[in-house]
Amino acid sequence: MRGDRGALALVLHSHMPYVEGFGSWPFGEEWLWEAVATVYLPLAELLSEAEAPLTLGLTPVLCDQLETLPGPAGERLLGFLRETRRIVHERDGEGLERGGKPELAAEVRRAGRDYEAAAEALEGSGLDLLARLGRLAADGPVELWTSAATHAVLPLMASEAGLRLQLATGVASHERRFGAFGGGLWLPECAYEPGLERELADHGVRAVCLDQTTAHGLGALEQLEPVLTPAGVVAVPIDWATVQLVWNGVGCYPAHPAYRDYHRRTVHDLRPWSNAGEAYRPRAAAALAREHARDFVERCIARLDSYAEGRGRAGLLCFAVDTELLGHWWYEGQAWLRGVLEEASVLGLRLATVSEGVAGIEPLERNPLGSSWGAGKDLSTWDSPLVAEIAFAARRAELRTVAAVSEAGARGTPGATAGGAPGAIARAARELLALQSSDWAFQVSRELAGDYPLRRVAGHATANAAALAAIGDGRTGYASGAVLESALRNLAPDLEPAPLLAP
Repeated sequence: MRGDRGALALVLHSHMPYVEGFGSWPFGEEWLWEAVATVYLPLAELLSEAEAPLTLGLTPVLCDQLETLPGPAGERLLGFLRETRRIVHERDGEGLERGGKPELAAEVRRAGRDYEAAAEALEGSGLDLLARLGRLAADGPVELWTSAATHAVLPLMASEAGLRLQLATGVASHERRFGAFGGGLWLPECAYEPGLERELADHGVRAVCLDQTTAHGLGALEQLEPVLTPAGVVAVPIDWATVQLVWNGVGCYPAHPAYRDYHRRTVHDLRPWSNAGEAYRPRAAAALAREHARDFVERCIARLDSYAEGRGRAGLLCFAVDTELLGHWWYEGQAWLRGVLEEASVLGLRLATVSEGVAGIEPLERNPLGSSWGAGKDLSTWDSPLVAEIAFAARRAELRTVAAVSEAGARGTPGATAGGAPGAIARAARELLALQSSDWAFQVSRELAGDYPLRRVAGHATANAAALAAIGDGRTGYASGAVLESALRNLAPDLEPAPLLAP
């Protein structure tokens, strides 16, 4: 064991677009219910037991939705877990039995019990999952990060006022929910352009993660070096040489033949097969996850030792992935994470939150290059001819909203400059935030959700335009007849219009 090798910072980025109240099957709020049952609830239980340093990002828009669970949304969640999931597991189990595949039928029934257990655990805690996640930081070693309000790609904002609205709303919601903002902010899609750090610093941001693979190359030692940007924000590179062990599609841990196949599905979208095409065997897969956890820790140790030998100083290895990979996309992912936390202690690998890791290392002064962790490591996923309709709709709405709110402030419209913006002003800003979500362009680029993202964009653009028309007429009130109006009930509840007015 080397005492000077540095540390591994595990960063889990948790995010869901605002889908609560926006449809159900096949696209809509069932995405959220599935993630609650298979990802967020098991993760809260794992981290409560493990008590290990870890950085957990919770986007404000995800929290907006989790905050609604002690109420009607939670009732729908329980109905999904206890009724919808029970029925589809029963039907597909019966179908597989009739087809002469009893082992597949048994696995379908076993997997159904995951949802029954989740329903019991959620109801037993009063459905207050958000408070449970908050306690991980208040009572333990987990560090909570926030993000922009609705996960907008910040370099693509059309105005400084729009950028401020995303950042200020996100930070304010985090402070209200968790008591304080520690300075850690997840850049949506890791999208960065030089100069962005100035606005980040103005909002109290002290640390972000960046993808600098194109700048330095996969596996370069520079990927283990935190960087001090000109505005004082520390940029921590994500080490893709390590991330690819779980996230490259071919040859990574989740692709092993023994793990559950995410892509092959039954009539009702269940997954009883292994990657090898056989009936999935959960015990063998769990044992394999522990082996892969040990292999991962050994590789991280070797990576840090290589850096220490090459640079003569300690490094910070940042492993960052979407939280939803662990438990949803990769069924065994949380068993693997538990193994990583345990094996790190056994093998002498120091774990640290990002803040702890940065505090122990003197950041280097270097100008990061513009980048993202999207396809091509650039912004083309969200800004290309394929998604031009989405990109222009968001920019057009942003510029019109900034202009309308500025005019309202100039003529002294009530609520334009004070807290708790009423009616049309708040509605226009909230619809803008919903429209700016990076998820819509991502889903179109990856052909993931049919026409759902385009319908969402059209609905929010229409509602934004209606609210702007009300502002232009000098009305602060807002009639309830706009498209999809009711489904925005808890999006950005901490929104203030002031960022749209600042010079």
